[in-house]
Amino acid sequence: MTRYLPGILAMAAIVVASNILVQILLGSWLTWGAFTYPFAFLVTDVMNRVYGPAAARRVVLAGFVTGIACSLIGTQIMGEFGPLVTLRVALGSGLAFLVAQMLDVAVFDRMRGGAWWRAPLVSTLVGSSLDTAIFFSVAFSGALVFLEPGNDVSWAGEMLPLLGLGPVAPLWVSLAVADWLVKLTLALAALVPFRLIVSRLLGNSAPLA
Repeated sequence: MTRYLPGILAMAAIVVASNILVQILLGSWLTWGAFTYPFAFLVTDVMNRVYGPAAARRVVLAGFVTGIACSLIGTQIMGEFGPLVTLRVALGSGLAFLVAQMLDVAVFDRMRGGAWWRAPLVSTLVGSSLDTAIFFSVAFSGALVFLEPGNDVSWAGEMLPLLGLGPVAPLWVSLAVADWLVKLTLALAALVPFRLIVSRLLGNSAPLA
């Protein structure tokens, strides 16, 4: 179990940092948390490649527990418009993380026999896309207002051009698309550290190919 500890600590650090940085806006569509959270998929994929899917799932569960703890703390901290973490945000965050990360583990394991880059790239793209869809729809979609009737998320339903340029869509859709684009970009960028970390852990000094 101790050999999994670095992965568990890395996942916990990413989850904690993302929960803090998501409170800091970056432009109109993003928060700083959008740039730290995707690295959770890197940790999961490294653990999967080096130790197998069972170890990766343990690290995911550790991240899930850490996320729940962060959400509970967030519900007790009052911001300008109420608690920093609402029930819908907590539910969306936890559900998105667990489902997307477990799917990442399954897809990676199914593709592990191919080229070194295929499993981490495809699993991360699939998992992160599902993560974005689940979180933003659960947290902000007007169709799911019954999840927390007392939480006014009407601001997220304001109809605006998509990312300020495209067709008119609810604001939360623009937030989701911006977040998704960051995840896609970092999925590609993370291939290099994935290869380097895995090579180091497995004692393989072969160059990137």
